[in-house]
Amino acid sequence: MSLRKKTLSGMVWTFGQQFSGQLISFVVSIILARLLLPAQFGLIGMLSIFISVGRSLMDTGLTSSIIRTKDADQRDYSTVFFINLIGSVIIYAIVFFLAPFIASFYKQEILTSLVRVYSLLFIFQAFMGIQNALLTIKMDFKTIMLIEIPSILIGGTLGVILAYYGFGVWSLVYMSLSQAFLSSLQHWLYSSWRPDWIFDTKRFKKHFDFGYKITLAGLLETIFQNLYTILIGKYFSATQLGYYTRAFSFRQLPISNISAAIGKVTYPMLSSIGQDDIKLKSIYKKLMQQVIFWIAPLMIILMVVAEPLFRFLLTEKWLPAVPYFQILCFSGIFVPLQSYNLNMIKVKGRTDLTLRLQVIKKTYSIVGIFCAFPFGIYGLLYFQIITGFIDYVLNCYYSGKMVNYYVKEQLLDILPAILLSIIIGIIVWMFDRHFLMSINMMDLLRIAMDGVLYFSMYLGVSYTIKLPALVELIGMVFKKKNSVFTSG
Repeated sequence: MSLRKKTLSGMVWTFGQQFSGQLISFVVSIILARLLLPAQFGLIGMLSIFISVGRSLMDTGLTSSIIRTKDADQRDYSTVFFINLIGSVIIYAIVFFLAPFIASFYKQEILTSLVRVYSLLFIFQAFMGIQNALLTIKMDFKTIMLIEIPSILIGGTLGVILAYYGFGVWSLVYMSLSQAFLSSLQHWLYSSWRPDWIFDTKRFKKHFDFGYKITLAGLLETIFQNLYTILIGKYFSATQLGYYTRAFSFRQLPISNISAAIGKVTYPMLSSIGQDDIKLKSIYKKLMQQVIFWIAPLMIILMVVAEPLFRFLLTEKWLPAVPYFQILCFSGIFVPLQSYNLNMIKVKGRTDLTLRLQVIKKTYSIVGIFCAFPFGIYGLLYFQIITGFIDYVLNCYYSGKMVNYYVKEQLLDILPAILLSIIIGIIVWMFDRHFLMSINMMDLLRIAMDGVLYFSMYLGVSYTIKLPALVELIGMVFKKKNSVFTSG
């Protein structure tokens, strides 16, 4: 199968997985938000940094190295499998020991047992790392979808049942564990690969030299992203942290659906292109335009309809999360673009640069966070907008040098979609506030009218002014010659 067909097929199945999985998760989260209290979500938010750090340390970037290694064989796979498995057990043991100290830090005794049970995720996920990497190398995203959807559905159903019967925060823990266990089990059932009793130190060193820098960079990113939850959980209430984590998870829905789906497909695809800088730049440019073409309007319309959306889906008790959500949506516009620029650096094998960038960005960001902290939660939220843009500019400066796609050119390519999204957002916001609110329209109808008006105007204007992303998308749908991924 040609590169174009593999990529388009991969995108179809990956988007299917992302959207259906996120739809199920979204419905489950709405039901759980109605059954549970914000403070119970806040307790899980307190654990997020320890779970995320454990995941980052567990893999050490070895599976990323496997994906980009063209001549990998059974010695590579088995070596990485056993390293991941041993690493997961060690990380679990460390977190198990630290659990009482974590509980003491937040002054929440229940966290001791929550941490020790929740951290079993590390071991479940270590069992499926190689199988998932092999499916990714083959771009067999159909199988990945067939694995993930039942896991999310069964785990989510279990979480709802437990919440209904009064298990409280434990319903969230058992939901996550069951999803990870079912996903790992199905990877073994669907995949024919099995490890041999092999450990090759030379192969380990090869993958470790590539992967450890990715891990350290990811670790810095993880710590930084969770620094907000640490500060809010430590110095504010569990309820306020619950509002923040719920707003953040809602913000992540469109970001994870679109950018993560494309990212899963494009990393192996870009890796296969290798050193063809002209082709890399062409495909990368079109990817960036596609992502921002959809992410920017989604973030803006979510800001406009935030209040009726939260009231309709989660009830009145979650309305204090609305302003958090609106600020996070605006800061989220540049999040996918940051990751794509880093992806290009990784494809080029410059993991040393990835690590160096993370050190630079997180150093000034941590200083900025502590400067913003005296202004409360809102100071922390507004600071995310500032760092989001600065981080993007830094990333694209270095990645752009590798394929002659510089900051100015990138900004000129994405700004039209962003500005158009904001302008139409202001128009729809005024319509919503001065007309729909004045007639006390039902929340669902208000959301629907705002959404239809927004996207009708956005797509209509985009078509009229011939925004490149929309032209490219139409070209892909109707198989015109110059659409993205036609070569191969």
